[in-house]
Amino acid sequence: MQATSKISPFLERNLGNVLIIAFLGILYAPLLLFWYDGWLNKSINIEHEYFSHAIIGFPYAAYLIFGRNRSRWQKLANKINPLGGFFLALGLAFYITGTRELVSLSFPIIITGIMLWLKGIPGLKLNGFPLVLIFLGTPNAVPYLITPYTLPLQKFIAAVAWFLLQQLGVNTQVDGIHLYVNNIPVEVAPYCAGLKMLFTSLYVTLLVLDWTGNLKHKGRVITLLISAAAISVTANIIRNTLLAVFHGNGMDQAFYILHDSWGGDLYSVGMLGTIVGLNWLLDHYSDNSTITGEVSNDHLAE
Repeated sequence: MQATSKISPFLERNLGNVLIIAFLGILYAPLLLFWYDGWLNKSINIEHEYFSHAIIGFPYAAYLIFGRNRSRWQKLANKINPLGGFFLALGLAFYITGTRELVSLSFPIIITGIMLWLKGIPGLKLNGFPLVLIFLGTPNAVPYLITPYTLPLQKFIAAVAWFLLQQLGVNTQVDGIHLYVNNIPVEVAPYCAGLKMLFTSLYVTLLVLDWTGNLKHKGRVITLLISAAAISVTANIIRNTLLAVFHGNGMDQAFYILHDSWGGDLYSVGMLGTIVGLNWLLDHYSDNSTITGEVSNDHLAE
């Protein structure tokens, strides 16, 4: 009897959340398991691997919706917005097609519909940021569609890598997107242009900004996003330079580790750690500036 009395009030307070989780679980648990298995084991297609940042993004979005924002959500008036019905119908229509891309897109669409149906525009605004994280983490065809337009970036990376190798005295030539180290060609392919690292770094930057409470500071957002993009491009140039050296000198094991194995993952973690460290430095500098300013004002007052 005591267990029942404890569970019932909990269900009464959280019945809406429980039903939403159950509904989404029935529809999307197999899809989410497929994505996570593919991301963790690198068995998913190369375009969808671009969205592996959702490994941490989806849990964080769930924490925001069902944790940090839950009390504010419950205080909002229950107000149905007709757009909620539209998005729910659209998402279900996409889902039942069975087409991979449409089923994937139905995930953020249905979540949007649920928010609008239950709490209207205020509910959507409250959970707008986690919804953005879900949308940006949902696999789609965008990487495939933009691949034909990465040629200028590929040429830039090849040219800078050639310049660096020249400074190091390495026998190398460059021809468009191809580097020749010891006359052995290495191609800076479209999927080696660093877009995945760029997408991941910008995504993680958004997470860091929100976690540290800096997302509302426009200056910090712009500074850190630009810095993250610069760090990502620089890191990818260095990575391609190392890969060219490894391949051109017959260091096949080193090439494999950095290109296809744990070395690439470790390299990406180091790059993301640099972004986190930069945000910490900016916070530390801002704190010190604030303290210095307060001390100076105190002296002026005296």
